[in-house]
Amino acid sequence: MFSGIVEECATLVALVKEQENVHFTFKCSFVNELKIDQSVSHNGVCLTVVSMTDDSYTVTAMKETLERSNLGLLKVGDKVNVERSMMMNGRLDGHIVQGHVDQTATCINVEDADGSYYFTFRYAFNKEMAKRGYITVDKGSVTVNGVSLTVCNPTDDTFQVAIIPYTFENTNFHDIKVDSVVNIEFDIIGKYISRMIQFK
Repeated sequence: MFSGIVEECATLVALVKEQENVHFTFKCSFVNELKIDQSVSHNGVCLTVVSMTDDSYTVTAMKETLERSNLGLLKVGDKVNVERSMMMNGRLDGHIVQGHVDQTATCINVEDADGSYYFTFRYAFNKEMAKRGYITVDKGSVTVNGVSLTVCNPTDDTFQVAIIPYTFENTNFHDIKVDSVVNIEFDIIGKYISRMIQFK
């Protein structure tokens, strides 16, 4: 489990395809603090550390993960937002993030807001999935590339998020442009509430 508070951007230094899987090797500042079997969020996708060297670590993504997320689009040199799993004795600064990406969304607009930015994203809307909580609501939480954010101006298939300069500079939001594909995870609390309502 994660909080959506990104620690830093890790750099993809190698990727190796093996049958339907892809092994991704990253470098970041806390490699020497990791261990085998540890969970790390990569653009919001929870992946397990499977091997390490002195300055890099490797995780493996299977076919379903690659199809549901933007990890299959990564190239060597790309930056991904990383966060280690949440410690239960600390503050929850973001919101409850599972690291289970629901689907991707596409950036359709970036607006300069005098130093901050508004990003607008569109995702594939499915009425049946919406009934199960796969939606965004005004002032609700959403995870974009692993970043915990507050929803603005949602429609059936779009939403906006406001990005302050710190977040823009310290996550891969500075690389997101119109047509960029991002990972989104809808709020787990909304999913549970929607599910309970169905049984009334």
